[in-house]
Order: sequence, then structure tokens, then C-alpha cells
Amino acid sequence: MAHHFYLLILAALQGVTELFPISSLGHSILVPALFRWPIDRDADWFLPFIVVLHLGTVAALLTFFWRDWVRLIGGFLRARGRPSNPESRLLWLLVLASIPAGLLGLALAHKIKALFGGFGFAAVALMLNGMMLIWGDRLRSRNPSHNLDTLSWRRALIIGFAQALALIPGFSRSGATLVAGIGTGLDYENSARFSFLLATPIIAAAGLLEVPKLFHAQLPGGFLQLIFAAGVLSGLFAWLSVWFLMRYFHSHEIKALRPFGFYCVGFGALALILGVGGLAG
Repeated sequence: MAHHFYLLILAALQGVTELFPISSLGHSILVPALFRWPIDRDADWFLPFIVVLHLGTVAALLTFFWRDWVRLIGGFLRARGRPSNPESRLLWLLVLASIPAGLLGLALAHKIKALFGGFGFAAVALMLNGMMLIWGDRLRSRNPSHNLDTLSWRRALIIGFAQALALIPGFSRSGATLVAGIGTGLDYENSARFSFLLATPIIAAAGLLEVPKLFHAQLPGGFLQLIFAAGVLSGLFAWLSVWFLMRYFHSHEIKALRPFGFYCVGFGALALILGVGGLAG
């Protein structure tokens, strides 16, 4: 089927934009509309398709950070669940920071997307996301006050609330958590590491909650193979994205978020202009 090609392109786009601070949800709304991809977002198979793409991203994150997770879980078990060592404490911080977006997502996700999931709003929100990234660079401390071992409970919770911004199409989960991390005194690299570790449980939970729908959906013939291929493709691009970003944030001490911010402002503005002109439908 002709639209299979576009679904694979969407899978690659999802893999990149889920971890880059440029909003995967915003791009999944704007790009297909701008280029008139023949994808029916209301079809019975679309939600299972997106679920598998998210699971591909989770697999990429677990593959890249498996040593971190082994260390965190090992420290947690050695401490018998108490935050008495750095690894167990960091795991509890990740749990704490996952709560705001988890609760708000369960309660409000569908309502938020219904209210704000239109093309125009996504374009404006993407521009606001870019401004947030540019502003985040101004928060960057010349001498970061702490690393992940000394991250406080209050600051972790602030990052957790920032993550909930991603429920709004056009705002990036990784962008919001990166800016919040920088604002609480982390450097780029530590903020990115906490952001990506924090992404794993929230994306996994969102995907697993929807997995049963995959088995009840009426899928076209041969579509399971396409979904599997798309999940692998999304995971591959997600792994390459996190590999690039961790090296990028390690080597940049100032203005690391600015290029992504300018991109979001520019693409959001272009999408809005084209949308107003009727090209986006």
C-alpha cells in the first residue's frame, strides 16, 4: 500500500523527535498535514501503530542506558528500598519526578489533546517551545551547583512537573525537563541524563497501557509486519538520537539548546503561515 512508505517515514520522525527537544507530538500533527501524507489518524490501526513506535523508543533508551538502570536497581536492592546510597536515592527521585506527568496524563491527556490538538495550536505551541529552549540557555549557570548525586527532592519534583508540559501538543517532554534541570542548577549533560532516564518509565507506561488495544484493533492484512518494522525503525532512530545528544551535551557548555529553539520557532512559524494559507488543509 502506498501509505506504508509514509508510515515508515513517520516512524523515523517519531524516533528522532521523541528525544530531541522539538516535540514528537507537534511534529506528528504538523508534518503529515503540511505534506499531505495519506495517513488516517482516526483509523482503527493508528493508535496501535503509535503505541509500537513508543515501545521502540523505550527499547532504545533501555539499550543505551542499561548500565545506569542496572546500577540504580542494584543500589536500590542493596539499600533494601531506602534512599541510603546515591543509586537508590536517584531511583526514588526518578519515581517522584514521574508522578506529576503520570497522574495528569491519566486524568487529562485525552481532554488536552482534544482541546489543543489542532494544527494551528500545535504550530504556536512549537514556537513557544522554541522560546522556552532559548530562555533555558539563559538559565544555565556558569558553575552548576550540583550533579545528580546531590539533586534535591524538591528540584526533582520541579523537573517532574515540567515533564507534564509534553501533554500539550507542540511542547517537548525532553525540552521541558532539560530546561527545568538547567534551571535547578544541573549542567547540560546531567540534565540530559536525568531527562532520558525519566523518559523511560513514562513512555513505557503510556505505551503499555495501550498495548491491549493492539490485539483488539481491526488491522489490514500484513499490517502486523509493517507495525513491527516501524517499531524497529523508530527504536533505531531513537538510539541514534540519544547517542548524538549525550555527546552533544557533553561537549557544549553554553547555548546548547539555542539551535533547537531557533528551529522550533522557525518551523512553527512556517507551519502557521502555510496553514493559514490553506496548504495544511
